Amino acid sequence: MPHSPVDPVNLTADLVRCASVTPDEGGALTLLEGVLSEAGFACTRIDRGGVCNLFARWGDKGAVRAFGFNGHTDVVPVGDADAWSVPPFGAVQKDGWLWGRGATDMKSGVAAFVAAAVDFVRTTPPEGAVIITITGDEEGDAEDGTVAILDWMEREGEAMRVCLVGEPTCPERLGDMIKIGRRGSLSAWFTLTGVQGHAAYPHRAKNPLPAMARLMDRLASHELDSGTEHFDASTLAVVTIDTGNPATNVIPATCRATVNLRFNDAHDSTSLIDWLQGELDRVAQEFEVAGEMTVKVSGESFITPPGELSDLVAAAVEAETGRVPDLSTTGGTSDARFVKSHCPVVEFGLVGQNMHQVDERAEVAQIHALKAIYGRILRDYFA
Repeated sequence: MPHSPVDPVNLTADLVRCASVTPDEGGALTLLEGVLSEAGFACTRIDRGGVCNLFARWGDKGAVRAFGFNGHTDVVPVGDADAWSVPPFGAVQKDGWLWGRGATDMKSGVAAFVAAAVDFVRTTPPEGAVIITITGDEEGDAEDGTVAILDWMEREGEAMRVCLVGEPTCPERLGDMIKIGRRGSLSAWFTLTGVQGHAAYPHRAKNPLPAMARLMDRLASHELDSGTEHFDASTLAVVTIDTGNPATNVIPATCRATVNLRFNDAHDSTSLIDWLQGELDRVAQEFEVAGEMTVKVSGESFITPPGELSDLVAAAVEAETGRVPDLSTTGGTSDARFVKSHCPVVEFGLVGQNMHQVDERAEVAQIHALKAIYGRILRDYFA
Protein backbone atom coordinates (compact mmCIF):
# COMPACT_ATOMS: atom_id res chain seq x y z
CA MET A 1 0.00 0.00 0.00
CA PRO A 2 1.54 3.36 -1.02
CA HIS A 3 2.39 5.83 1.73
CA SER A 4 1.32 9.45 1.76
CA PRO A 5 4.16 11.98 1.68
CA VAL A 6 5.29 13.17 5.09
CA ASP A 7 4.02 16.69 5.77
CA PRO A 8 6.99 18.65 7.15
CA VAL A 9 4.77 21.36 8.65
CA ASN A 10 2.72 18.88 10.65
CA LEU A 11 5.92 17.16 11.78
CA THR A 12 7.41 20.53 12.80
CA ALA A 13 4.27 21.29 14.79
CA ASP A 14 4.44 17.92 16.55
CA LEU A 15 8.06 18.61 17.44
CA VAL A 16 7.34 22.14 18.69
CA ARG A 17 4.74 20.68 21.06
CA CYS A 18 7.57 18.70 22.67
CA ALA A 19 8.98 20.99 25.37
CA SER A 20 12.56 19.89 24.73
CA VAL A 21 14.43 22.70 26.49
CA THR A 22 18.08 21.70 26.85
CA PRO A 23 18.81 19.09 28.13
CA ASP A 24 15.27 17.65 28.32
CA GLU A 25 14.36 15.30 25.47
CA GLY A 26 10.70 16.30 25.82
CA GLY A 27 9.47 13.42 23.63
CA ALA A 28 10.97 14.89 20.43
CA LEU A 29 13.48 12.12 19.73
CA THR A 30 10.93 9.46 20.65
CA LEU A 31 8.58 10.97 18.09
CA LEU A 32 11.25 11.00 15.37
CA GLU A 33 12.39 7.49 16.18
CA GLY A 34 8.84 6.30 15.55
CA VAL A 35 8.59 8.10 12.20
CA LEU A 36 11.97 6.84 11.00
CA SER A 37 11.53 3.27 12.24
CA GLU A 38 8.22 2.97 10.41
CA ALA A 39 10.02 4.02 7.20
CA GLY A 40 12.63 1.26 7.58
CA PHE A 41 15.43 3.19 9.24
CA ALA A 42 17.48 1.25 11.79
CA CYS A 43 17.37 3.51 14.85
CA THR A 44 19.72 3.61 17.83
CA ARG A 45 19.39 5.84 20.86
CA ILE A 46 22.79 7.09 21.98
CA ASP A 47 22.35 8.57 25.42
CA ARG A 48 25.33 9.94 27.34
CA GLY A 49 25.78 12.23 30.29
CA GLY A 50 22.05 12.74 30.72
CA VAL A 51 21.67 13.77 27.06
CA CYS A 52 19.48 11.90 24.57
CA ASN A 53 20.60 11.46 20.95
CA LEU A 54 19.34 9.52 17.94
CA PHE A 55 21.15 7.77 15.09
CA ALA A 56 19.10 6.38 12.19
CA ARG A 57 20.31 4.65 9.03
CA TRP A 58 18.44 3.46 5.96
CA GLY A 59 20.54 1.17 3.81
CA ASP A 60 23.72 -0.79 4.36
CA LYS A 61 26.27 -0.05 7.04
CA GLY A 62 29.51 1.16 5.50
CA ALA A 63 27.94 2.03 2.15
CA VAL A 64 30.25 3.81 -0.28
CA ARG A 65 27.51 6.37 -0.93
CA ALA A 66 26.11 7.58 2.39
CA PHE A 67 24.43 10.98 2.72
CA GLY A 68 24.01 12.30 6.24
CA PHE A 69 21.80 14.92 7.85
CA ASN A 70 22.53 16.41 11.25
CA GLY A 71 20.34 18.53 13.49
CA HIS A 72 19.07 19.11 17.00
CA THR A 73 15.70 19.06 18.73
CA ASP A 74 16.72 20.84 21.92
CA VAL A 75 15.71 24.48 22.23
CA VAL A 76 16.62 27.46 24.38
CA PRO A 77 14.30 28.49 27.25
CA VAL A 78 11.19 30.50 26.33
CA GLY A 79 12.14 33.44 28.56
CA ASP A 80 9.13 35.44 29.75
CA ALA A 81 6.19 33.26 28.69
CA ASP A 82 3.79 36.16 29.28
CA ALA A 83 5.61 38.16 26.59
CA TRP A 84 4.61 35.60 23.94
CA SER A 85 1.47 36.28 21.90
CA VAL A 86 0.93 32.51 21.57
CA PRO A 87 1.71 29.56 23.85
CA PRO A 88 5.47 28.91 23.37
CA PHE A 89 4.91 25.17 22.83
CA GLY A 90 1.45 25.45 21.26
CA ALA A 91 2.59 25.17 17.62
CA VAL A 92 -0.09 27.68 16.60
CA GLN A 93 -0.47 28.23 12.85
CA LYS A 94 -1.69 31.67 11.82
CA ASP A 95 -0.99 34.26 9.13
CA GLY A 96 1.02 31.72 7.13
CA TRP A 97 3.46 31.05 9.98
CA LEU A 98 4.00 28.27 12.50
CA TRP A 99 4.71 29.76 15.93
CA GLY A 100 6.59 28.33 18.88
CA ARG A 101 9.96 27.84 20.50
CA GLY A 102 12.17 25.88 18.13
CA ALA A 103 10.01 26.54 15.06
CA THR A 104 13.02 28.13 13.36
CA ASP A 105 15.96 26.78 15.39
CA MET A 106 15.69 24.10 14.29
CA LYS A 107 12.72 21.77 14.49
CA SER A 108 11.57 22.89 11.05
CA GLY A 109 14.94 21.89 9.61
CA VAL A 110 14.83 18.51 11.32
CA ALA A 111 11.24 17.92 10.18
CA ALA A 112 12.12 18.92 6.60
CA PHE A 113 15.09 16.58 6.26
CA VAL A 114 13.33 13.70 8.02
CA ALA A 115 10.30 14.14 5.75
CA ALA A 116 12.51 14.37 2.66
CA ALA A 117 14.55 11.32 3.65
CA VAL A 118 11.51 9.18 4.43
CA ASP A 119 9.77 10.04 1.16
CA PHE A 120 13.00 9.50 -0.80
CA VAL A 121 13.77 6.00 0.48
CA ARG A 122 10.14 4.96 0.06
CA THR A 123 9.71 6.19 -3.52
CA THR A 124 13.22 5.76 -4.97
CA PRO A 125 15.28 3.47 -2.72
CA PRO A 126 18.91 4.42 -3.39
CA GLU A 127 22.01 2.30 -3.76
CA GLY A 128 23.68 3.45 -0.60
CA ALA A 129 22.67 4.77 2.80
CA VAL A 130 20.81 7.76 4.20
CA ILE A 131 21.88 8.61 7.74
CA ILE A 132 20.09 10.88 10.21
CA THR A 133 21.87 12.11 13.35
CA ILE A 134 19.89 14.22 15.82
CA THR A 135 21.04 15.50 19.19
CA GLY A 136 19.35 16.92 22.26
CA ASP A 137 22.41 18.93 23.29
CA GLU A 138 23.27 21.58 20.72
CA GLU A 139 22.01 24.60 22.65
CA GLY A 140 23.78 23.48 25.84
CA ASP A 141 27.36 22.47 26.53
CA ALA A 142 27.34 20.18 23.45
CA GLU A 143 29.72 17.73 25.12
CA ASP A 144 27.39 14.72 25.00
CA GLY A 145 25.39 15.46 21.87
CA THR A 146 26.72 15.21 18.34
CA VAL A 147 30.13 14.39 19.85
CA ALA A 148 28.60 11.33 21.53
CA ILE A 149 26.95 10.27 18.27
CA LEU A 150 30.22 10.56 16.34
CA ASP A 151 32.12 8.67 19.06
CA TRP A 152 29.56 5.86 18.84
CA MET A 153 29.70 5.85 15.03
CA GLU A 154 33.48 5.47 15.10
CA ARG A 155 33.26 2.52 17.50
CA GLU A 156 30.54 0.85 15.44
CA GLY A 157 32.08 1.45 12.03
CA GLU A 158 29.25 3.73 10.90
CA ALA A 159 30.13 6.53 8.49
CA MET A 160 28.60 9.43 6.61
CA ARG A 161 30.49 10.29 3.44
CA VAL A 162 29.09 13.84 3.37
CA CYS A 163 26.77 15.67 5.75
CA LEU A 164 24.33 18.56 5.66
CA VAL A 165 23.45 20.33 8.91
CA GLY A 166 19.95 21.81 8.76
CA GLU A 167 20.59 24.93 10.85
CA PRO A 168 18.87 28.16 9.76
CA THR A 169 21.48 29.83 7.53
CA CYS A 170 19.63 32.38 5.41
CA PRO A 171 19.74 36.05 6.47
CA GLU A 172 16.80 37.44 4.48
CA ARG A 173 15.24 34.94 2.05
CA LEU A 174 15.26 31.17 1.71
CA GLY A 175 18.15 30.32 -0.58
CA ASP A 176 20.34 33.32 0.32
CA MET A 177 23.18 31.48 2.01
CA ILE A 178 24.98 28.18 2.57
CA LYS A 179 27.49 27.92 5.40
CA ILE A 180 30.70 26.20 4.30
CA GLY A 181 32.59 26.83 7.52
CA ARG A 182 32.44 28.53 10.89
CA ARG A 183 34.70 30.72 12.94
CA GLY A 184 36.24 29.31 16.07
CA SER A 185 34.99 30.44 19.46
CA LEU A 186 37.01 30.97 22.62
CA SER A 187 36.03 32.52 25.95
CA ALA A 188 38.58 33.68 28.54
CA TRP A 189 37.94 34.63 32.17
CA PHE A 190 40.49 36.93 33.81
CA THR A 191 41.02 37.60 37.51
CA LEU A 192 43.37 40.32 38.76
CA THR A 193 44.08 40.42 42.50
CA GLY A 194 45.71 43.29 44.35
CA VAL A 195 45.44 44.59 47.90
CA GLN A 196 42.24 46.08 49.31
CA GLY A 197 42.49 49.50 50.92
CA HIS A 198 40.89 52.85 51.72
CA ALA A 199 40.14 55.02 48.69
CA ALA A 200 41.69 58.00 50.50
CA TYR A 201 45.01 56.16 50.81
CA PRO A 202 45.55 54.51 47.42
CA HIS A 203 49.28 54.21 48.03
CA ARG A 204 48.52 51.63 50.74
CA ALA A 205 46.54 49.44 48.34
CA LYS A 206 47.14 47.75 45.00
CA ASN A 207 44.15 48.53 42.83
CA PRO A 208 43.36 45.84 40.24
CA LEU A 209 40.84 48.04 38.42
CA PRO A 210 43.28 50.23 36.43
CA ALA A 211 45.18 47.06 35.58
CA MET A 212 42.03 45.40 34.28
CA ALA A 213 41.09 48.52 32.32
CA ARG A 214 44.54 48.50 30.72
CA LEU A 215 44.31 44.79 29.92
CA MET A 216 40.85 45.03 28.39
CA ASP A 217 41.90 48.06 26.33
CA ARG A 218 44.96 46.23 25.00
CA LEU A 219 42.91 43.19 24.05
CA ALA A 220 39.97 45.07 22.54
CA SER A 221 42.09 47.50 20.52
CA HIS A 222 44.39 44.84 19.06
CA GLU A 223 43.73 43.91 15.43
CA LEU A 224 43.93 40.14 15.27
CA ASP A 225 43.84 40.06 11.44
CA SER A 226 42.10 41.67 8.47
CA GLY A 227 40.26 38.55 7.32
CA THR A 228 41.18 35.62 5.09
CA GLU A 229 39.96 34.23 1.78
CA HIS A 230 36.74 32.76 3.17
CA PHE A 231 36.45 34.54 6.54
CA ASP A 232 35.83 38.03 7.86
CA ALA A 233 38.29 39.50 10.35
CA SER A 234 38.52 37.82 13.75
CA THR A 235 36.88 39.67 16.63
CA LEU A 236 37.30 40.03 20.38
CA ALA A 237 34.43 41.30 22.53
CA VAL A 238 34.73 42.34 26.16
CA VAL A 239 31.50 40.98 27.62
CA THR A 240 31.79 41.83 31.32
CA ILE A 241 33.98 43.59 33.89
CA ASP A 242 33.04 43.07 37.55
CA THR A 243 34.33 43.93 41.00
CA GLY A 244 31.28 43.34 43.20
CA ASN A 245 32.21 46.46 45.14
CA PRO A 246 29.28 48.66 46.27
CA ALA A 247 31.41 51.01 48.41
CA THR A 248 32.83 54.29 47.09
CA ASN A 249 35.53 54.52 49.76
CA VAL A 250 37.03 51.06 49.26
CA ILE A 251 39.60 49.98 46.70
CA PRO A 252 38.65 46.36 45.96
CA ALA A 253 41.12 43.52 46.08
CA THR A 254 39.81 41.69 43.03
CA CYS A 255 38.50 42.49 39.57
CA ARG A 256 37.20 40.01 37.01
CA ALA A 257 36.51 40.28 33.30
CA THR A 258 35.48 38.01 30.46
CA VAL A 259 36.15 38.20 26.73
CA ASN A 260 34.88 36.17 23.79
CA LEU A 261 36.85 35.68 20.59
CA ARG A 262 35.45 34.58 17.24
CA PHE A 263 38.45 33.70 15.10
CA ASN A 264 39.12 32.69 11.53
CA ASP A 265 41.54 30.24 9.98
CA ALA A 266 44.49 32.60 10.45
CA HIS A 267 44.59 31.36 14.05
CA ASP A 268 44.06 28.35 16.23
CA SER A 269 43.03 28.40 19.86
CA THR A 270 46.55 27.58 21.10
CA SER A 271 48.12 30.64 19.51
CA LEU A 272 45.34 32.87 20.80
CA ILE A 273 45.60 31.51 24.34
CA ASP A 274 49.34 32.17 24.27
CA TRP A 275 48.69 35.76 23.18
CA LEU A 276 46.08 36.32 25.90
CA GLN A 277 48.38 34.88 28.55
CA GLY A 278 51.24 37.10 27.40
CA GLU A 279 49.10 40.24 27.62
CA LEU A 280 47.86 39.22 31.07
CA ASP A 281 51.39 38.60 32.33
CA ARG A 282 52.61 41.97 31.06
CA VAL A 283 49.81 43.92 32.71
CA ALA A 284 50.09 41.99 35.98
CA GLN A 285 53.80 42.75 36.13
CA GLU A 286 53.32 46.41 35.20
CA PHE A 287 50.72 47.01 37.94
CA GLU A 288 52.20 44.57 40.47
CA VAL A 289 49.03 42.53 40.81
CA ALA A 290 48.41 38.80 40.48
CA GLY A 291 46.75 37.55 37.32
CA GLU A 292 44.89 34.33 36.52
CA MET A 293 43.13 33.15 33.38
CA THR A 294 40.83 30.25 32.56
CA VAL A 295 39.76 29.43 29.01
CA LYS A 296 37.04 27.45 27.26
CA VAL A 297 37.36 26.63 23.57
CA SER A 298 33.96 25.93 22.01
CA GLY A 299 35.40 25.06 18.63
CA GLU A 300 38.20 25.73 16.16
CA SER A 301 37.58 27.50 12.88
CA PHE A 302 37.06 25.25 9.88
CA ILE A 303 36.27 25.42 6.20
CA THR A 304 34.85 22.92 3.73
CA PRO A 305 36.42 24.31 0.55
CA PRO A 306 33.96 25.09 -2.25
CA GLY A 307 33.59 22.02 -4.38
CA GLU A 308 31.47 18.95 -4.94
CA LEU A 309 29.34 19.15 -1.77
CA SER A 310 28.67 22.89 -1.85
CA ASP A 311 27.99 22.67 -5.60
CA LEU A 312 25.45 19.90 -4.98
CA VAL A 313 23.58 21.90 -2.36
CA ALA A 314 23.80 25.20 -4.24
CA ALA A 315 22.40 23.63 -7.42
CA ALA A 316 19.42 22.22 -5.53
CA VAL A 317 18.80 25.55 -3.80
CA GLU A 318 18.89 27.43 -7.10
CA ALA A 319 16.64 24.88 -8.80
CA GLU A 320 13.97 25.18 -6.09
CA THR A 321 14.22 28.89 -5.21
CA GLY A 322 15.75 30.57 -8.25
CA ARG A 323 18.44 32.07 -6.02
CA VAL A 324 22.18 31.47 -6.18
CA PRO A 325 23.26 31.16 -2.54
CA ASP A 326 26.30 32.88 -1.09
CA LEU A 327 28.92 30.57 0.40
CA SER A 328 29.55 31.99 3.86
CA THR A 329 31.36 31.38 7.15
CA THR A 330 29.51 34.03 9.17
CA GLY A 331 27.56 33.52 12.37
CA GLY A 332 28.17 31.64 15.57
CA THR A 333 29.09 28.02 16.16
CA SER A 334 27.10 24.93 15.26
CA ASP A 335 27.54 21.18 15.49
CA ALA A 336 29.18 21.29 12.07
CA ARG A 337 32.34 22.04 14.07
CA PHE A 338 32.23 18.42 15.26
CA VAL A 339 31.02 16.81 12.04
CA LYS A 340 33.87 18.38 10.04
CA SER A 341 36.30 15.92 11.64
CA HIS A 342 34.16 13.01 10.39
CA CYS A 343 33.35 14.03 6.81
CA PRO A 344 32.87 17.08 4.57
CA VAL A 345 29.98 19.19 5.90
CA VAL A 346 27.95 22.23 4.89
CA GLU A 347 24.89 23.86 6.44
CA PHE A 348 21.65 25.01 4.87
CA GLY A 349 18.27 25.83 6.35
CA LEU A 350 15.59 28.45 6.83
CA VAL A 351 15.79 32.19 7.38
CA GLY A 352 16.94 32.62 10.98
CA GLN A 353 15.88 36.17 11.83
CA ASN A 354 13.68 35.32 14.84
CA MET A 355 15.44 32.30 16.32
CA HIS A 356 15.77 32.43 20.13
CA GLN A 357 13.36 35.39 20.22
CA VAL A 358 9.94 35.77 21.82
CA ASP A 359 7.30 34.67 19.28
CA GLU A 360 9.78 32.53 17.33
CA ARG A 361 8.10 31.37 14.13
CA ALA A 362 8.75 29.79 10.74
CA GLU A 363 6.96 30.54 7.49
CA VAL A 364 4.85 27.54 6.50
CA ALA A 365 5.66 27.88 2.79
CA GLN A 366 9.38 27.92 3.56
CA ILE A 367 9.16 24.66 5.51
CA HIS A 368 7.59 22.97 2.48
CA ALA A 369 10.23 24.53 0.22
CA LEU A 370 13.02 23.36 2.50
CA LYS A 371 11.78 19.78 2.29
CA ALA A 372 11.75 20.08 -1.51
CA ILE A 373 15.35 21.33 -1.49
CA TYR A 374 16.51 18.49 0.75
CA GLY A 375 14.67 15.98 -1.41
CA ARG A 376 16.35 17.29 -4.54
CA ILE A 377 19.75 17.11 -2.85
CA LEU A 378 19.17 13.44 -2.07
CA ARG A 379 18.01 12.65 -5.61
CA ASP A 380 20.98 14.45 -7.13
CA TYR A 381 23.51 12.87 -4.75
CA PHE A 382 22.38 9.33 -5.53
CA ALA A 383 21.67 9.96 -9.24
